[in-house]
Amino acid sequence: MKKIKLAESYFLAVTWNEKKFFKGSADKNIMNGLILVGIAIAVLIFAYLTYGQFLARTWGIDPNAETPAKKFEDGQDFSPASRFTVFSHQFNSITGAGPVTGPIIAAMFGWLPAFLWLLIGGVFFGAVQDFTALYASVKNEGKSMGLIIEKYIGRTGRKLFLLFCWLFTLLVIAAFADILANTFNGFKADGSNNTPGAAAASISMIYIFVAIIFGLFIKFLNPNEIFKFIIGVILVVGMLYVGINNPLYYDANIWRYVVFGYCFIASVLPMWFLKHPRDYLSVFLLLGMIFGGAAGIIIANPALEMPMFVGFNVKGQPLFPILFITIACGAVSGFHSLVSSGTSSKSISNERDILPVGYGAMLIEVLLGVVSLVIACSAASGGGLPKGTPFQIFGNAVGNFFTMFGLPKDVAVCVITMCVSALAMTTIDSVARIGRMSLQEFFAPSENKEMSALGKLISNNYVATILTLMFAYALCLAGYASIWPLFGAANQLLSALVLTSLAVFLRVTGRKGWMLYIPMIFMFIVTMSALGISVYNIFVKLLAGNFIFMVDGLQLILAIALMVLAVIVVVHCWERLLGNKKEVAVA
Repeated sequence: MKKIKLAESYFLAVTWNEKKFFKGSADKNIMNGLILVGIAIAVLIFAYLTYGQFLARTWGIDPNAETPAKKFEDGQDFSPASRFTVFSHQFNSITGAGPVTGPIIAAMFGWLPAFLWLLIGGVFFGAVQDFTALYASVKNEGKSMGLIIEKYIGRTGRKLFLLFCWLFTLLVIAAFADILANTFNGFKADGSNNTPGAAAASISMIYIFVAIIFGLFIKFLNPNEIFKFIIGVILVVGMLYVGINNPLYYDANIWRYVVFGYCFIASVLPMWFLKHPRDYLSVFLLLGMIFGGAAGIIIANPALEMPMFVGFNVKGQPLFPILFITIACGAVSGFHSLVSSGTSSKSISNERDILPVGYGAMLIEVLLGVVSLVIACSAASGGGLPKGTPFQIFGNAVGNFFTMFGLPKDVAVCVITMCVSALAMTTIDSVARIGRMSLQEFFAPSENKEMSALGKLISNNYVATILTLMFAYALCLAGYASIWPLFGAANQLLSALVLTSLAVFLRVTGRKGWMLYIPMIFMFIVTMSALGISVYNIFVKLLAGNFIFMVDGLQLILAIALMVLAVIVVVHCWERLLGNKKEVAVA
């Protein structure tokens, strides 16, 4: 009994910003965080074993088929890998900072709307999109979404979609590059050292070089999965130790150049040389962060101090459509389809891996979103979230959790900062590669036509990468805060386009596609509404004389361009989807 009292006193003593973080579960009027996480885990496992398996059975998985990774292996983009390696790449690439940022911001509406959208959106929207995009690409020789659209919808649809994708990748690269540069910044606003950021930067740089060595080790020695796993864990622990003890103190401007330099290298190097080994090593950090946060919730058993529902309009933000674009990664994200069809499909060694990689990775991301939501709501006080950015709320809270396991607070904060930066870094390198490929495919000629001189120049790996990063850098100068609103809306609009295109693929190939109809219509309405609100707000600023061209003007141009492109793509898709199906294309 005495030990129980001591433990209870310890948990009650842990605070965030001098606000009570943990609270006993005696108050029956306050939802318990452990219950939400338990419900989420049960729902996600059940969804994978039922709905996920149902999709695989309905559309057909052939374990004996030769996958594109093996058929077209070229040592560059097509590179067969083990199930866990491809899963690591998919999970690292799709996760990003979204599952941490979105749910915490969306908690302003109350924990219930955010929780329901994470589960419903994740199971029936996001995981279905990721799985279907990966499935369609594997069944079509590893083609990206743009080329799949050309095959089943037409060349015009492909051109428009690839242009939309390329513009979208510029937003992603710009936003995440700015996030990383500011995370790695070795100095605070007052000029003092920012040790967690400097240590995270050091670890990240070490990760790049160690990943290359690890990639060579895997390529030429071909170790078994158990030995590779053991070596991976040892390397991660070693990199954390060295990086924490040797922080790199440089400002955000220097790190911005370094991040773009890394994007260039990651875009042009073979997948097996950097991307696969880096994602494999990073997944230990990310899964450790998720399970560490979940374990902390289980042990601390915190109560949710946020109301179940705050209202349909909070701080001038309407729940519809803001909730559904705020929580993108963790529910449904169009960017995921670019990873599924752009890189992961070129590494699948067996079609049996499509379900765990496509559907399973998304469900784990949903769990991270739920954990982030619970942590934020547990740190709340008086019905309001604590002050600070979502990363600060999440990092300090999980850092507190990690101290329960004997990890010093300063070390715990460094580790969590590294985990969060790893989320962004494993996204940005994939997006740089996808942006390069989107630009190359845009200029690729139709069958039986020769590529123009300009097309040949731009299709060069180095030229396409430089052009993509050059435009992204120009956007990055506007700052993360001015880019993020457009990123969220464009991301969700991309999911609507992808779901519509995949519905066409399923119909033309004689497969059932009703599972995609509600998600694609809902996401199109949500995102066009959100972009419409953004355009209206920008015009209000223009009339009020608060218009800044480099910020508001850029957003206005991109918002209108994305809306126009989206409408044209959807019209092309719906003509094919609702038209007479004269013949069935085999895939």
